[in-house]
Amino acid sequence: MRALRKTAAAPGLELCEIPEPTPGFGEVKIRVLRAGLCGTDVHLYNWDGGAPGSLTPPQTLGHEFCGEIVAVGPGVVEGKGRDELHVGQRVSVEGHVVCGRCRNCRAGRRHMCIRTIGIGVNRDGGFADYVVVPAGNVWVQPDMIDAELGALFDPLGNAVHSCQQAELTGQDVLITGAGPIGVMCAALAQHAGARHVVVTDIQDDRLALASQAGADRAVNVTKETLPDVMAALDIREGFDVGLEMSGAPGGLNTLIDYCTHGATLALLGLPKGAFPVDWGKVITRMFTIKGVYGREMFDTWYLATYMMETSQRLRDSVRSIITHRFSPEEWEQAFEAAASGTAGKVILDWEH
Repeated sequence: MRALRKTAAAPGLELCEIPEPTPGFGEVKIRVLRAGLCGTDVHLYNWDGGAPGSLTPPQTLGHEFCGEIVAVGPGVVEGKGRDELHVGQRVSVEGHVVCGRCRNCRAGRRHMCIRTIGIGVNRDGGFADYVVVPAGNVWVQPDMIDAELGALFDPLGNAVHSCQQAELTGQDVLITGAGPIGVMCAALAQHAGARHVVVTDIQDDRLALASQAGADRAVNVTKETLPDVMAALDIREGFDVGLEMSGAPGGLNTLIDYCTHGATLALLGLPKGAFPVDWGKVITRMFTIKGVYGREMFDTWYLATYMMETSQRLRDSVRSIITHRFSPEEWEQAFEAAASGTAGKVILDWEH
């Protein structure tokens, strides 16, 4: 089978022919249909940032994917119920494999497992014709969620988890960073009934995606100021909720400067390094700051699925973040697009 692999501890990847995997105890084998590129994949390709040391070559990348179950291993009881697994089901996959033994796992906080390993980072992932994963990480999709939407559920789960951190209904929401997850947050905030949703970035192409997904204002901060936008929208005291999706130091500082006293700030964007924060403002304005990583397993998956099932508009908004589609043989062009800083979500079509 084809597999896009990191074959050496150096920049680059290779599309290889390797044997098909066989599911072990408690595992299922999935035929991959669609897979999405993530910033983590770009770092692994470039072998920069935190990539060196996180992956041991040779290994197949890919943690955002949707496919079809083609085999189940021993210990997996097949059934036809909604929460049971069987051959032929279309599924997405939770990319974090947890230990089940640490305090957080035993307390039902599996997304906080201290021994988490990542599919596509610490074990072979979904940039391949077939992948084997633990049955407990499989999420069965309803019929209306096609393979393309199913491949977006990992980043969509990040967005849902971020938006879960604060009440959004009737609130003024500021999102810093119009990457795919920031754009999804804009769509979710609108779906939740926010009063105004404002997204900031410095890339017009990505801001256009935010507008298309439902942002009331998409602001290029190199061309206009937030105070002017706030005046036009009659936001007098500051934003009620801030979602930081960029990882840029200016993103968090923007939230601190323009959110009202007592606001909740949820931070998903990962900065490249330490940066100064005016903690005097954080304290005196009584902000609540919440770090967000991954998804709540599996409450976020239920919420994401139920919202997508009930809203064609939301499904269209989420799908609109896809700007590029490539075959596996075009993987170099796919990574070039993903690293451009102007693309939305880049998809690899493993059916072709």
